[in-house]
Amino acid sequence: MKTLVYLIIGTFFGIVMYKSEAASWFRIYEMFEFGSFHMYGIIGSALVLGVIGTQIIKRNNIKALGGKEMELKPKAMSVPRYLIGGALFGLGWALAGACPGPMYVLAGAGFGSILIVIFGAILGTFIYGVLRDKLPH
Repeated sequence: MKTLVYLIIGTFFGIVMYKSEAASWFRIYEMFEFGSFHMYGIIGSALVLGVIGTQIIKRNNIKALGGKEMELKPKAMSVPRYLIGGALFGLGWALAGACPGPMYVLAGAGFGSILIVIFGAILGTFIYGVLRDKLPH
């Protein structure tokens, strides 16, 4: 049953991403050139909804779908890690024209060339997992 719920939520998310043009390479390119507010509006709306959702979860002690308690405690911040990680993420986003969410939306929409980007993202995540303990904190 949980899998069906996740499938429905994921499908809805994909449709919203595609219809809002958040998966459009042109819209992403336009954002990086500061040519339009479109993507900033989508990202800002997601941020506001995320903050509101987190507050609702905290105040009502809502559990995850599996009944597990959700941990919402802040982690220690490492500025260099976030700067390097953010720069790599932004560089990949700019080069590929898609961040992780839209990559799968584009694959679902039939853009086969995005599979190369998805493979690269998965490979990069795997390499990070292997090297994670060796990286400076």
